[in-house]
Amino acid sequence: MEHVKKPDWLKIKLGGNNNFSQTKHIVESHNLHTICSSGRCPNMGECWGRGTATFMIGGDICTRSCKFCNTKTGKPLALNPKEPQNVAESIRLMNLKHAVITSVDRDDLPDQGAMHWVETITKVKEVNPNTTLEVLIPDFRGNTELIDMVCKAAPNVISHNMETVRSLTPQVRSAAKYDVSLSVLKRIAENGLKAKSGMMVGLGETREEIYQLMDDLLEANCSVLTIGQYLQPSKKHLPVVEYIHPDEFKRLKSIALEKGFYYVESGPLVRSSYHAENCL
Repeated sequence: MEHVKKPDWLKIKLGGNNNFSQTKHIVESHNLHTICSSGRCPNMGECWGRGTATFMIGGDICTRSCKFCNTKTGKPLALNPKEPQNVAESIRLMNLKHAVITSVDRDDLPDQGAMHWVETITKVKEVNPNTTLEVLIPDFRGNTELIDMVCKAAPNVISHNMETVRSLTPQVRSAAKYDVSLSVLKRIAENGLKAKSGMMVGLGETREEIYQLMDDLLEANCSVLTIGQYLQPSKKHLPVVEYIHPDEFKRLKSIALEKGFYYVESGPLVRSSYHAENCL
């Protein structure tokens, strides 16, 4: 496929202020991982510069190898029993009003990491009672018991990303299935929690497929949506098919809101945790 040149309007802000340095120090001194650095997030400079970060639990090695994701894949190490406390303490030190936590997939574990999720959420809430919390969870292979475990820990928002449209899911995501992801979001909503999802564009999807994904999410009672531009992390990842203009992102946001979403973030550099506190 012919390489698509990155447009001039797609600029990434680099961080470097005191907040950026302090956030970096807190994360590293507690031996934590963030999706900001593992996923090469384009907003790392902005978010770390304003003193926020998305923590990644379960280690930094994923059992899946999705073709869009820069997180390391392979055989993960054992879970760190100190991680829940370390995450909670880091959130306290950063004085976060709203914290976001995600994880790698841990298909190697009998409970796929669900209890580790519960312990982390519980400890974060215990140490930071005034901090609102969003968690971005894996699909747990659609196991409702595991999903319910996380829901009962009662974070404010539970997110699970669809990532892409139905037709592209098999080639973009290594093990996840479109309908399983929808069932996860539906189960979150059935537990009375705010369900959120995110998708990337620029992988070759049609506008009609994007609209269908929106409709499918709404049918699953997902009320918050993020839409961002796919950016190829390396040559071994899927190539960018199209760079979507910022005006089109604004249009997609308007359509999503008209369809019935409670809150939508849509823009070239938007990622699932970008301005996450605004959806509360």
